[in-house]
Amino acid sequence: MAAISEASELNARSAWAVVDWFSDALDKTRFEGRFVGNMSALAVGPEGRVAALADRSLLFHLDAATHEPVEVVALYDENGKETDFEALVFDEDGTLLIASEEPAVRRFTREGKFIESLPVPDSLLVEPRGRAVVNETFEGLAMQPGGLTLVASMEGALRGDESAYVRFQTWERESAGGEFRTGVQWGYERDGGLSLSDICASGDGRILVLERGFDRSVGNIIRLYLADPREADDITGVESLSGRDGVRLMDKTLLVDMVDCPPLGATNKQSQANPLLGNIEGMTITETTPDGRLKVLMVTDDNQSDMQTTRLYGLTIRLPEL
Repeated sequence: MAAISEASELNARSAWAVVDWFSDALDKTRFEGRFVGNMSALAVGPEGRVAALADRSLLFHLDAATHEPVEVVALYDENGKETDFEALVFDEDGTLLIASEEPAVRRFTREGKFIESLPVPDSLLVEPRGRAVVNETFEGLAMQPGGLTLVASMEGALRGDESAYVRFQTWERESAGGEFRTGVQWGYERDGGLSLSDICASGDGRILVLERGFDRSVGNIIRLYLADPREADDITGVESLSGRDGVRLMDKTLLVDMVDCPPLGATNKQSQANPLLGNIEGMTITETTPDGRLKVLMVTDDNQSDMQTTRLYGLTIRLPEL
């Protein structure tokens, strides 16, 4: 695969993370007449290929080794319309669960046929039906080990909650293939000025959380955290989430602030404190090594702009002990 830069553990690491490589090979390319870009999420399918979700109602299947497109599927909602898809996971039966900004979580066949929608609590709907803000709803999805708990993260705060606090909504089922029902909510405190871009199950009950922002003075800000919901309170009935209500939020541990990583020879058309960075929106775990480290793949959303790049990143993550 062209346009890959490699890094050693000595020149691109935090205490927990190494940026192994990046690639711009997909940038401004086309596949079967479709623009390859606008990427908002990644997931690994049952056959090992990487699914890359574009927020223009397209799903690209990428070769696991080269990350080159091998298939593209058009996605439509239950009314046959395109929508702003933002996150996805594969269920154990090979169907896809895809979150979008309405907000909604829909199930599709691998071929892109709509199957069903999951219930969404009224409070998470967009105003005036609920308390969510337009374009700040579901942005990440994660399936916990065992396939019985699905988790969605909100990009921003609900009206009435303090701006630093966002909610994670869960769905539960009793057995694989069973019907999902709404479960508990957890609270999470994001860094000032950042929003949640994606989440991913770490495999041990914890959740990788990608926080993203943009500052004109430094460019993109990308931080990867590990959140632990095990001791977090259920905030479903909390009307106004704040730092003063005694609610226990998910604990979070910074794994890497990517602005501190060496640029690895990357260039950027935008002004960036670190030219390696971009508008990272999606991530997935592609492999767990024999010693328990996670291989993580990330992707940027270029917004189909000449000033932004579709860039893939490969990271190795060592998780703090439970």
